[in-house]
Amino acid sequence: MSDFFEPPLAAEAPPSRPPSPPWMQAPSGTLPGVIALELVIAATERVAVCVTRLGAYPSGFELDLVTMSGGEGDELDPLLFGGRRGPRPRRTPDGGIPAEMLRFGVEFADGRKATNTAGRPLGLDAEPSGPVLIGGGGGGGGGNWRQSVWIWPLPPPGPLTFVCEWPAAGVALTRHEIDAQLVLDAASRSQEIFGDRGRRGGSVRVHSYGLASQARPGSGER
Repeated sequence: MSDFFEPPLAAEAPPSRPPSPPWMQAPSGTLPGVIALELVIAATERVAVCVTRLGAYPSGFELDLVTMSGGEGDELDPLLFGGRRGPRPRRTPDGGIPAEMLRFGVEFADGRKATNTAGRPLGLDAEPSGPVLIGGGGGGGGGNWRQSVWIWPLPPPGPLTFVCEWPAAGVALTRHEIDAQLVLDAASRSQEIFGDRGRRGGSVRVHSYGLASQARPGSGER
């Protein structure tokens, strides 16, 4: 037998990675406490913006943001995933927010807020002052779209406000409140099944937007 060819080296196990930080995503291996919602945040003759489900975890909560068009042939795209002509524009040439983009955010009872327009980068090491809003998976077409949204951390007791605005669809700035205790109670019903065994770190892939903003309590910022 020839000794020219050497046998392959034994494969090394890949290094373990630390869990993803809680502000980046919902914890894997945990079953959320779920609230079934039929919440219409805003509606016009052309479009409706809705929240249809909320899943609460010990570290934050996830919701389904749904938009639907009412007119036949009206295929309004909220640009949650990027337009059909290429990447979604985050700013107009003069630095403003595109009218075609659905603006969505939440406001806590203490005045802090998170939106999908601020574009503040998030790191994996330094904990943000919060709150944070990150868009996840979803899809749609033909005027009907759905996207999951992760919000960290859990809100304090008091009103939890959903806010939206969509100029291209004729939706003015609209606010809708629910009692944050509903979310806190749902979080208490969550069940950790696999814990950190289901959470792995490394690169974080955000399908749409990974944006955060914050308003100081009493600042009046909207």
